[in-house]
Amino acid sequence: MSLFSPDRILALVTDHPIVPVFYHADINHAQQIVQACYDGGLRVFEFTNRGDQALAVFGQLVTYVRENCHGMALGIGTILTADEAGDFIKAGADFVVQPVTTAAVGAVCRVQGVPWMPAGSTLNEIYQATLLGANLVKVFPGNVVGPGFIKAIKGPMPWLKLMVTGGVEPTSESLNTWFKAGVTAVGIGSQLFSGESSDYAALKERTAMLMEEVKPFIK
Repeated sequence: MSLFSPDRILALVTDHPIVPVFYHADINHAQQIVQACYDGGLRVFEFTNRGDQALAVFGQLVTYVRENCHGMALGIGTILTADEAGDFIKAGADFVVQPVTTAAVGAVCRVQGVPWMPAGSTLNEIYQATLLGANLVKVFPGNVVGPGFIKAIKGPMPWLKLMVTGGVEPTSESLNTWFKAGVTAVGIGSQLFSGESSDYAALKERTAMLMEEVKPFIK
């Protein structure tokens, strides 16, 4: 059961608008990655369902976060089916993220009271996701649609709350471009954990620096 209501998750994402997107089969490594992000000021973390050990590792990670990272929401991403959603919600997912929009997954989340973040890459898909109950929609893949797409669709629908994933780089230039276009938050995957920031202390410093970059856009 999620510790956070949909409105609370939206507020948490809005106030801490950088969301790491991460998977690793080693629980000790995953714990240290989450801890470094938490210590750097991030409060929303998406663990992805991309490996055979994802459910087992996620369950252990939920316990770790609740004991060591007070106030952090730990969600599960790359969910395609209602059964997957149910399994991870039972394991303690605070929110569910999809790379697509599946009404059946949305229904499971709604019944369980778990925030749901479906995805779209066209205005129609995004709008349909909101009609199904999503108050924050993932735009994916960001590198395909581009910041111009965000700016264009926010014209007729300025109330949309969007989190773009894919193509977002952990740099001042990339973050400024996306947030000026109108996103509510960004999800950053492998690029956040590569290079120097593969070291836990360096990752903490990097996430803290990125949070400083986006502070002017937090409303």
